[in-house]
Amino acid sequence: MGDGTRVKLRVYAPPPFPCCAHAPLKLEKRSFMPEVIFAGPAGRLEGRYQAPKQKGAPIAIVLHPHPQFGGTMNNQIVYNLFYTFANRGFAALRFNFRGVGRSQGSFDHGVGELSDAAAALDWVQAVNPEARACWIAGVSFGSWIGMQLLMRRPEIEGFISIAAMANRYDFSFLAPCPSSGLFVHGSEDRVAPAREVMPVIEKVKTQKGVIIEHQIVEGANHFFDGKVDELTQTVDTYLDKRLGKRDEAA
Repeated sequence: MGDGTRVKLRVYAPPPFPCCAHAPLKLEKRSFMPEVIFAGPAGRLEGRYQAPKQKGAPIAIVLHPHPQFGGTMNNQIVYNLFYTFANRGFAALRFNFRGVGRSQGSFDHGVGELSDAAAALDWVQAVNPEARACWIAGVSFGSWIGMQLLMRRPEIEGFISIAAMANRYDFSFLAPCPSSGLFVHGSEDRVAPAREVMPVIEKVKTQKGVIIEHQIVEGANHFFDGKVDELTQTVDTYLDKRLGKRDEAA
């Protein structure tokens, strides 16, 4: 690419998952994916990008869990969300926050990570100048970062928030919430109990024209161990309602 971004294709073999993702991935037909390195505020950022088949396709960015507790872009939930959007024809990007993997910089307690997310969105928009819409998805810590980005970027029209840690991070900035979206928690989540996010949802879902949904995956813990398929189906069902059913032949 002429903007200095390096892109190459490689066969992807996922590493063992640390604490934020325990189960092995189901690779299915997901053999090749473009690796990208793009500029971030603290140096280069490492990502995986799936280009859309059609011009004007929407953008989706997926943000991983807490970097200091094993969160990476190869987290099993992040991986599945990435392909949930890619299989619907989105220009999909997942990437490592600063200090994770080959991304430069060091952990910045959310401030720098929000800047990283903004840089990632800028990069995808530069690669897809005709994109008509944007979605943001985040897991745990990544959910907190994603919702902050949502408040700053009016082009984001939808969000998926997985295991939002409303008991540990302040989500009061969401009033008012500018876009409709979905919160998902596990019924057995002891790290971020679903009851802790309910006051946030009740507060923001009253905004005119904004519909906030909340789904519970029964039996799932914070990492959705053994329940990632159910989580993915929950997200798919929501996207079907918002965007229409995806073309299975795509």
